Amino acid sequence: MPHKVGFVVVSSSGHEDGFSARELMIHAPTVSGWRSPRFCQFPQEIVLQMVERCRIRKLQLLAHQYMISSKIEFYISESLPDYFVPYQAERFRRLGYVSLCDNEKTGCKARELKSVYVDAVGQFLKLIFHQNHLNKYNIYNQVALVAINIIGDPADFSNESNLTSREKLMDHYLGHSPEDPALEGTYVGRSDYISPLDDLAFDMYQDPEVAQIIRRLDERKREAVQRERYDHAKKLKQAIADLHKVGERLGRYEVEKRCAVEKEDYDLAKEKKQQMACYRAQVYEQLALHGLLQGEPEVQKPPSLPLQPLARASSPHCRQPVPSLPRPGEMDPENRPTDPLLQEQPASHVLTPSPRRSAADQPPPATGPSPRSPPGVSAEPEASEADASDARGGGLAGEPEPLTEKALREAGATIDALGETLVAGAYSKTWSFREDALLALYKKLTEMPAGTPKEDAKNTLRAAVFLIHRAIKDVVTSVFQVSLKLLKMLVTQYIPKHKLGKLETAHCVERTVPGLLARTGDSCTRLRIAASNFIQELALCEEVRALQMVPTYLVQPLKPSCSARLAMSQMDLLARLLRDLGTEGTGFSVDSVMRFAVSALEHRVYEVRETAVRVILDMYAQHQALVLEFLPPDDSSTRRNLLYKTIFEGFARIDGRPTGAETRAQKKAATEEAEKRKKEEIKVLQGQLAALKEIQAEAEEKESDAEKPRNQDSPARKAAPPDAPEVPDSHYLDNLCIFCGERSEAFTEEGLDLHYWKHCLMLTRCSHCRQVVEIASLTEHLLTECDSKEAFGKCYRCSEAVPKEELPRHIKAKACNPARSEKLANRCPLCHENFPPGEEAWKVHLMGPSGCTMNLRRTQPKALAPQQGKGPTVAKSGTSGPKAGSKIPTPKGGLHKSSSRTYTKR
Repeated sequence: MPHKVGFVVVSSSGHEDGFSARELMIHAPTVSGWRSPRFCQFPQEIVLQMVERCRIRKLQLLAHQYMISSKIEFYISESLPDYFVPYQAERFRRLGYVSLCDNEKTGCKARELKSVYVDAVGQFLKLIFHQNHLNKYNIYNQVALVAINIIGDPADFSNESNLTSREKLMDHYLGHSPEDPALEGTYVGRSDYISPLDDLAFDMYQDPEVAQIIRRLDERKREAVQRERYDHAKKLKQAIADLHKVGERLGRYEVEKRCAVEKEDYDLAKEKKQQMACYRAQVYEQLALHGLLQGEPEVQKPPSLPLQPLARASSPHCRQPVPSLPRPGEMDPENRPTDPLLQEQPASHVLTPSPRRSAADQPPPATGPSPRSPPGVSAEPEASEADASDARGGGLAGEPEPLTEKALREAGATIDALGETLVAGAYSKTWSFREDALLALYKKLTEMPAGTPKEDAKNTLRAAVFLIHRAIKDVVTSVFQVSLKLLKMLVTQYIPKHKLGKLETAHCVERTVPGLLARTGDSCTRLRIAASNFIQELALCEEVRALQMVPTYLVQPLKPSCSARLAMSQMDLLARLLRDLGTEGTGFSVDSVMRFAVSALEHRVYEVRETAVRVILDMYAQHQALVLEFLPPDDSSTRRNLLYKTIFEGFARIDGRPTGAETRAQKKAATEEAEKRKKEEIKVLQGQLAALKEIQAEAEEKESDAEKPRNQDSPARKAAPPDAPEVPDSHYLDNLCIFCGERSEAFTEEGLDLHYWKHCLMLTRCSHCRQVVEIASLTEHLLTECDSKEAFGKCYRCSEAVPKEELPRHIKAKACNPARSEKLANRCPLCHENFPPGEEAWKVHLMGPSGCTMNLRRTQPKALAPQQGKGPTVAKSGTSGPKAGSKIPTPKGGLHKSSSRTYTKR
């Protein structure tokens, strides 16, 4: 069974004066722990050596309230080298790290207790502390560790499998199921059980002397259970519970005394010391602790036999002998001995609590001999069953305290139905009395005959529900579990047995389910799981399911102030019950569930949002059309929210449609395939073009060899005889500008280049990259192809390219002429005007007499005029535009190649 493992500090990278790393070897309320040097270099390291090679199961770290490391790493090793190099990294194996909270939410006033579950074998543990969190209190950039606790077991695994098999076999024959929540935490003998007395919080908030006594009593309790002396074990259990509170109070007094000493307020320190001494003596006398530590009274031991400390040898800070418990006459506040051996003499008398003492100052009840016993004689702890039942634990603390005036007024009807004795037990400040009262009520209701008048049965039921409503809020786990057992019996057995009807069942649900839902947010995991499982079981019960009441509590909107645990438990419970019950006649409606789930999508806790997504997907699988009414439309703006993107992709999977990622993958594959086909077509066209060029070259060679020169002018060609060969159509584009339609004999290959570069009214030069582009595609060029395209942005009003540094001012001014759709109008990037659509409209706008006034090539004189009579002409339809698959010759570095077309001049 894992237990606390002792350790020593081997080395540390440094410490502040008075805060050595060896302080970590002591666990007490007043320890200061380790602090790094001021303005130290990071990371800082501490190496611990455990007293034996062990298998570490759990590490606990108590951080400082403001000297907080951002991250702590853990390394483990089997051994160190002979010459001891503690920082040799290859000797250690990394286990992982934990991140610590910056403590801003608490104002750096609380200390974080971090528990880390590991499974590693070794004897040396190294801790590496990284850079500290910054805050106004940590002015020297230090990190600190108040305490560290190591829990593990010996590293001998030879019998582990046999023990596990034996435990499973015992559970099988005893009918115990590991998943049964009713058995959770009841079997402390299992191999992975960690005692609460080994927890770091126990030592850090308990008086060391009382902590030692609690450990001794816990060992005695186990011995009593093994010997089946259950009454004595019950006494010890109650004494341990009372001593927990006593130790915490004494620890608080010790801290207050230490603070007074630091402030040099010695009068207050002396007062605290006397207060601690008196309170300690009074409590020890009341508990009769000497008799309990001796063991069971019938087992006589020699009075000279000293008691040995029960602390494990593996805990170095628990090896000191246990202090004695002085007699009442020997206790002096100023001269009390600090460290004598524990005596075996029983207390001579017991103090009884004053009825006027407040609940906060009242010591725990006595657990030793009766006040009427003669000195030196202990009371018999084992009594008959009847005596134990009457005395509420064999004389452990007598009867429960009387009811107060407030309790009498509050529980008047309950007292009339169940009796004042039982109600007093349920109201008692001692948890064992509360548990016994509920068990007695369970027995009374079970034995009530079926012929009881309905009015009496109804009054008894309502009184029982009143006590259950109170017990559900109890912080003691056993009392809470008994209340669940009693409530289940009422709903499934008592109400059907006495035929009380649905009205009483509804009363049970109304009074108990809200409290149970509140307990699903409890900090104790065991209570939280038990409450959730019971609500689910109650909702599936036939008697409660017909009322359809539990679902209405689960779909109540989450309050902003509710804890994260409560929100997570409510969402998880809703998801489970939806799968079990559905939405047809169960209390769950599509409207209520969807409103709750959609509001939960905005919760601050990730697990709540994730469960809400799962609930919405489950609802969509059953009610597709109704669910979509509660969600925003599925568009790009909605999908920017990751949760809605996940929801809509889940809808697509449910419908069998491709998701957004699958659609993008398909489009990408189709685009790649189209590009591949396009490249193949270009390759084929280039081959055909090469063949045409070869044919043209051969034809030109034949013409040059002809005996008679060919007539160049058009009239001569028209006057040729009918049987003369026709001019091939491939020569039609000779001496022709394919953009503006102008033909001239000066348009040789070099002439056309000059025409394109300076004079063509359909082209212009980009002022940024000096390429020649069509005026119609100038905006597209500036945004996508220009070398300076990163410096331009697109205006959403006029759809033109605007320098990015001027774009915000341009958009804000709203002075630009709005552009129209491409199907309705063209947009000139020079004069910023809209004109009719089509390619011929571009020629009219750029070349016509009343065309674009911003086209500078219209106003500048041409350097090379065309021949006489060869003015610009408009080419025939189908030939005025550029021919696909060709390129434009480029002077001085290249004419721009349009992204939408490629051209060739023959």
